[in-house]
Amino acid sequence: MKYYISKVVSGGFPAVVERVVEALKAEGFGVLTDIDVKATMKKKLDIDFRDYRILGACNPPLAHEALTADDKIGTMLPCNVIVQDLGGGRIEVAAIDPAISMQQVGNPALKTIAESVTGKLGRVIAAI
Repeated sequence: MKYYISKVVSGGFPAVVERVVEALKAEGFGVLTDIDVKATMKKKLDIDFRDYRILGACNPPLAHEALTADDKIGTMLPCNVIVQDLGGGRIEVAAIDPAISMQQVGNPALKTIAESVTGKLGRVIAAI
């Protein structure tokens, strides 16, 4: 089962990251965390790794709804969106599919919220 939404685009890595952040804003998300995996691998392990960023995206109203419906759902927040360099000018943008991941929780109150978030993240990916 595919647990993510993704798209491969052409362009420079920094420009694609910027486009992703702007597309997230357009859908009501803020980026709470920005993990530069390449820099972390170099600093911690002295390993050269491809450009790879993990953006922790949060839509506060939907996060509030989810936390109200299930106080442990914070273990699955924020929604991670990755941007990774595949080489040759190809950049992949991928996001978790909350509708799929929330199925495992088994809380019917989360279904509608997860579907809403999936729709928003799908539009983010499509807009890149």
